Amino acid sequence: MTAFDVASTTDDVLAGRDLSGRRFMVTGVSAGLGLETARALVAHGANVVGAVRDRARAENATAGVREAAAQGRGSFELVTLDLASLASVRAAADALVSDGRPFDGVIANAAVMATPFGRTADGFEMQFGTNHLGHFVLVNRIARLIKRGGRLVVLSSAAHRFSDVDLVDPNFNDTPYDPWVAYGRAKTANALFAVEFDRRFKDRGIRAAAVHPGGAETELKRHMTQADMDALIARINTVAKAETGAPAFKLKSIPQAAATSVWVVVVADGDAVGGRYCEDCAVAPLAHGDGVRKGVREYAIDAASAQALWTKSEELVGERF
Repeated sequence: MTAFDVASTTDDVLAGRDLSGRRFMVTGVSAGLGLETARALVAHGANVVGAVRDRARAENATAGVREAAAQGRGSFELVTLDLASLASVRAAADALVSDGRPFDGVIANAAVMATPFGRTADGFEMQFGTNHLGHFVLVNRIARLIKRGGRLVVLSSAAHRFSDVDLVDPNFNDTPYDPWVAYGRAKTANALFAVEFDRRFKDRGIRAAAVHPGGAETELKRHMTQADMDALIARINTVAKAETGAPAFKLKSIPQAAATSVWVVVVADGDAVGGRYCEDCAVAPLAHGDGVRKGVREYAIDAASAQALWTKSEELVGERF
């Protein structure tokens, strides 16, 4: 198998692959990594369902995906999905189940980052509710559609190293709110969801993995000023240099940042990535220390924590899976 790395793009990963007849779902295809992930898949012949909150905006934003689909003999369609509303999530999932067409892979890509304090339509803290609980309900409700041999990819982040999950006060009812702590909790939850989903579904031949795409210039940082972004990069670089003497942090291009999702869902060996956290088109090593540059913290792939989060998530959404 060809080895890929930090500089690999979606087109590098999919070079020479024909995805005709294969079907994927990608959340958050209006911009950034979701848009590029959908483009790359349809350009190689895949049929992609893109989930978006704002259907009108997405129709314009995804014109290039439709063009790539026509040239690559794939297809592209949109479904409406607001991850911050469980009523919307359930309606979208019910429509997909009623349609009945199976998926070879689901990529839980959509996210919000470092938002001011807010709550979802169901009263959950916005980042935990949107990034984790919305995807938790969606994926579990459509899990019956994932084919044997299929994949679930859940986008996490190196920012999981900012914070473990808090199952006592997940919605910051009694804890002072910090946008980066909240984002860290949500991204750790994303990683743990992949761990437990993989444990539950691998006997059906379905494997799940978490992915850190790497930093890129996307709309995810819309709640940050340039000063905020500069301060974050300076923090990353200061800690990384102190830890390992690593070179300065560089943003990836969007095709590079989307490459690991595509690698996991199409290329990687299921047994190698199942239940793991991946970055730069490889399984990430364990990381120690305070940096956020490379690797995964043990708490983000801990099997007992993953099961506890699953149970708490069912309690919060009022649904058993």
